[in-house]
Amino acid sequence: MHLSPTASRRLVRASALYDLLLTAGFATPWTFALVHGQLSSINVALGGAALPAFTSFHLLFACLMGSVVLVWSTLRILEPSTRLGRFDGAARFLFTLWMAWCLHATGAPLLWLFIVPEFAWGVAQWWPVRDRS
Repeated sequence: MHLSPTASRRLVRASALYDLLLTAGFATPWTFALVHGQLSSINVALGGAALPAFTSFHLLFACLMGSVVLVWSTLRILEPSTRLGRFDGAARFLFTLWMAWCLHATGAPLLWLFIVPEFAWGVAQWWPVRDRS
């Protein structure tokens, strides 16, 4: 089974919208404080421990990541292409790897809520696309 080029572009745009919604809260220190509290509560509800408090230095890296993902998401929404989807898929496989490493290190059940969709979006964007011819 192959995706059509049109379906591939729709998939890239959908993954970008997902990213935009999921990471918007990571873009500023004020919104991240709210997101961090929610993520901690979810982890506890799933049987894990409360997430550790962030210092300003940790917050800097969370917000840098959130800002970059917002810009990358906007590009893929405005100009979706199979090529950008392939790059995004590669990034998702890397993100999945680091989240799996963190899951191994911490056992935080919350990470499964990120690992599964992240990997699935990566596979979907690496799915074969039918030639236009």
